[in-house]
Amino acid sequence: MKQILSKTRAATEKYNMIEENDRIAVGVSGGKDSVALLVALCEMRRFYPKKFDVVAVTLDYQFNNTDGDFSEIEKLCEKYGAEYVIKKTNLYHVIFETRKESNPCSLCAKMRRGLLHDTAKELGCNKIALGHHLDDAAETFIMNLFQGGTIGSFSPVSYLSRKDLTLIRPFVFIREKEIASAVKRNNLPVVKSECPADKVTKREETKKLLNELEKEYPGIHERIVGALEKGHIDKW
Repeated sequence: MKQILSKTRAATEKYNMIEENDRIAVGVSGGKDSVALLVALCEMRRFYPKKFDVVAVTLDYQFNNTDGDFSEIEKLCEKYGAEYVIKKTNLYHVIFETRKESNPCSLCAKMRRGLLHDTAKELGCNKIALGHHLDDAAETFIMNLFQGGTIGSFSPVSYLSRKDLTLIRPFVFIREKEIASAVKRNNLPVVKSECPADKVTKREETKKLLNELEKEYPGIHERIVGALEKGHIDKW
């Protein structure tokens, strides 16, 4: 995890993501990115110059109207001394059974964000950490350009004035393959997604496109993010 920790610290310091006595809710879906982020922030508490608390938050979508199994995540939180909260939701029922959305990802993302923000406030957190990495930033840029005709991506740090919450993305300097490797090497538990729309999204198509371009233009992901930084686009 040394490389992950090094790049996580670099991002948090460059963008001033963590302040003294922050209480940070880490959105933990159970996927590799969020699990790695949880461990990285827990590890960073040992040596980071500013003290902060970590609270892991999982939204249980209740896929197929049954409770998700997050027992391995619970054990991980016990190991690292992190508070863990599982919030049961009716997301699956609303999106897939009631509304039967043909394009469920947009509505799901909106509802998920609202629930995560509300839960973080209930837990007394002032910040939310999300596991978006460098690949996600590059993919978002391409999606915005191709589908919306706009130049930009998500920001490393975003302040939500309506909720008085700050979103931070400590993995913005880390490639997805680095995270996958660290999760495998360190035997971190990953909860398989039961979402019916998993791997059939526009983002998945964009990921495949960029990975193909990477073969001909090595480093294209880093160059896209580098361009965002040089242009100071979306607070990069």
